[in-house]
Amino acid sequence: MDTQTRTALVAGASGLVGGFLLDALLEAPQYREVHSLGRRPLPRQHPKLVQHTVDFARLGGEALPPAQEAFCCLGTTIKKAGSQEAFRAVDHDAVLAFASASKKAGVQRFLVVTALGSDASSRVFYNRVKGETEEALKAMGFESLVILQPSLLLGERAESRPGERVAIIASRVLAPLLRPLASRPIEARTVARAMAALAQAAPQGVRVVPSGELQQLGR
Repeated sequence: MDTQTRTALVAGASGLVGGFLLDALLEAPQYREVHSLGRRPLPRQHPKLVQHTVDFARLGGEALPPAQEAFCCLGTTIKKAGSQEAFRAVDHDAVLAFASASKKAGVQRFLVVTALGSDASSRVFYNRVKGETEEALKAMGFESLVILQPSLLLGERAESRPGERVAIIASRVLAPLLRPLASRPIEARTVARAMAALAQAAPQGVRVVPSGELQQLGR
């Protein structure tokens, strides 16, 4: 496509990966508009940025602007959500609601951040929900579906997560000893760069991109 002819939809731009991704898309010359969907407006302005305040639980009744690509960075933790049900409402229900609305808006390429270890048959609730979300997305029939599966994300979050901070510090120290294609932690900025790059060469069908590959793509 020619310069500035594409429109992108982004859900979760207030998050760790989503914030870096939004920066990358706004800087990319091929996008004419970038529409950010969130529960509250972002404290920023840009000539390309169009913000939409939405309730993801009711997103099915809203018409999104026509777009070629959609990027989903929605996600939380069980601790932050408060319960398994509230976690599922974000990491499964909201993701699928955004995907469905994107499909209706004409989106051909859908890119989503899940997690390393996602498995619909897992006994671990977190991994199972992520896996179930992936399976549901595969059934939606996007021309191109790219699933990013990062390991532990590194970066400064707006909210405090003491336990996660300890894990991140330990991971930074141990990173050289970890297998680079599996459990090595990954910078959120790296995931965002990889996501933006993958959109430019999204293949037909489904592509699952594990954390090790994201490390390479997001350099």
